[in-house]
Amino acid sequence: MQIALAPMEGLVDDILRDVLTQVGGIDWCVTEFIRVTERLLPAHYFHKFASELLTDAKTRAGVPLRVQLLGSDPVCLAENAAFAAELGAPVIDLNFGCPAKTVNKSRGGAVLLKEPELLHSILSHVRRAVPAHIPVTAKMRLGYDSTEPALDCARALEAGGAEHIVVHARTKVDGYKPPAHWEWIGKIQDVVKIPIIANGEIWTVDDWRRCREICGARDIMIGRGLVARPDLGRQIAAAEAGREVVEMTWQELQPLLRVFWQQALAKMTRVQAPGRLKQWVVLLTKSYPEAVVLFDALRRETDCERISQMLGVVAQEAA
Repeated sequence: MQIALAPMEGLVDDILRDVLTQVGGIDWCVTEFIRVTERLLPAHYFHKFASELLTDAKTRAGVPLRVQLLGSDPVCLAENAAFAAELGAPVIDLNFGCPAKTVNKSRGGAVLLKEPELLHSILSHVRRAVPAHIPVTAKMRLGYDSTEPALDCARALEAGGAEHIVVHARTKVDGYKPPAHWEWIGKIQDVVKIPIIANGEIWTVDDWRRCREICGARDIMIGRGLVARPDLGRQIAAAEAGREVVEMTWQELQPLLRVFWQQALAKMTRVQAPGRLKQWVVLLTKSYPEAVVLFDALRRETDCERISQMLGVVAQEAA
């Protein structure tokens, strides 16, 4: 079984990838989408979203990173995919699932699920441009405003050369509203020969068990569930292996919060860093009552020194 950390734009950046992969239970992770429009992007732009390319495309914990591209121009995507491979990307992933209105309006993400022929063209161009030993994969939703094109889209991606497909089990219109329609993952797996990876609404070990029972998927990708409970991958791996599932305590999470905050201070402005910390803590409130108390204290706090004191980060470390 493979457990992947999902690419979540504006949330799962290199800092959070570093922290979450230190916990264990994550087999690979994916960058936030890198938007490709009309030109070949420079190396520094790839490094902005994938700083791990400078360290053998792995997080400090040794977890491999895949580079995700988003766009609609097959030729331009192919050129950028080839360059990403030159920079060290071990896998190229293509985004056909982003539900953001601004992305869809500019013909990116889930809106492309209306055009299976274009999906095939993009995959085919990228597959030909990237060295044969580097896999090309894709992530999709069940459709834009209906599930009607889901099977055709999956077939198009397979025919174009996708090594596997991650399926977020909702349409674009569904957004992130429960439930996830896991049964469709099984339907898609029935019509393609490549592996299908299940994604959507896995917050607990019990969710994983239900998802597997409903759709039969062996491999999973988790986004918000892992951000809200950083040891969820480790818990699921233990359950799969028949070992005792031991949950990470709030006290055990504290060093990770401090590492996250120190990296945020080092890489972001003093205006940006507090917001990024609050963004993570608010998701932690779904799993830890103590996070509710911390978030209430942080809610209106903008002074980085006071935040450091709350987290127990000494001044020298926060400098």
